[in-house]
Amino acid sequence: MLDPMGEQRLLLLRLGAMGDILHALPAVETLARSFPKLRIQWLVKPQWMPLLEGHPLLEGLVPYRRDSWASLRDVVAALRAQRYDIALDLQGLLQSAVLSRLSRAPIRMGYSRQWAREPLAAAFYTHHARPTATHVVQQHLEVVRALGANAQPQPCWIPGGRPDGDLPASPFVLAAPLAGWTSKQWPLEHYGELARLLQPHGLTLVLNIAERDRPRLHRLDGVHIHCSSIAGLIDASRRATAVVGLDSGPLHLAATLGKPGVALFGPTNPERNGPHSLAGNAIRVLRPDGIVTSYKRGSAILEEMRQLRPQLVLEALLQAIRAVDSGVRPAVEEP
Repeated sequence: MLDPMGEQRLLLLRLGAMGDILHALPAVETLARSFPKLRIQWLVKPQWMPLLEGHPLLEGLVPYRRDSWASLRDVVAALRAQRYDIALDLQGLLQSAVLSRLSRAPIRMGYSRQWAREPLAAAFYTHHARPTATHVVQQHLEVVRALGANAQPQPCWIPGGRPDGDLPASPFVLAAPLAGWTSKQWPLEHYGELARLLQPHGLTLVLNIAERDRPRLHRLDGVHIHCSSIAGLIDASRRATAVVGLDSGPLHLAATLGKPGVALFGPTNPERNGPHSLAGNAIRVLRPDGIVTSYKRGSAILEEMRQLRPQLVLEALLQAIRAVDSGVRPAVEEP
């Protein structure tokens, strides 16, 4: 399907969000290393482009804007002008599948009905992938291997980021407490307690949030608030001693960077969506007993998440830090 010696053009469709883009990155890099002459362009929403700008294995980024019919028409015109040979949809939504068809790429690869997030998307592909792996990163790797990619996956490239917002000069633990789904979140008051528990260990708890969310945290004592852009989040993640994360983009960024920490999982399945790093996973997953796996966007924090007491999180966090300091990391399993 891909010519090892030819200069083909490939459109990669993974529009967002942060965690989803990071989960697609190992497959895209493996594809690029397997076919050095392959010219890959990534269709992505503008707010997520800072995760990919300057990537040495991508020919370029195509911003996906749909704020009006005119902007959508411009996107389609830009795609058709590139004359792609292949469109690879790792999103699996009807939206991305239609865009792959509108690109006029003669070969369109995506997930089969059983695996696509929206089964109708499969109708727009010429070729279908049926992965056997559980984790989404490994599923994407199976898809590109079906295209002939045979390079060994390597730790992913991430931009350097830049300082943005106030960070403590002393060692700190970074957390992003406000996931896109409220049902994924940990009670806010637990962060205040965790901050108090970290202090005797010489660690400050830094909470990364958007500026508009600052008032929601005004009652938390002992935490350091950090408001930043994505570039600032990347910089803060690199500088952090460790992280405490939810099933959201900042956790997956930290995992990609190989940072140690703790992931607090609720309704989503960590075996499918958990932290994943080709550098060796240094993040420990905590999940309440008896919680039901569901991918419905709940609007309230689940009562089961309160089972993850701050003392439990502290102990797991210190264990993760000590494991990295001693050079012990779990092995990375490949499909």
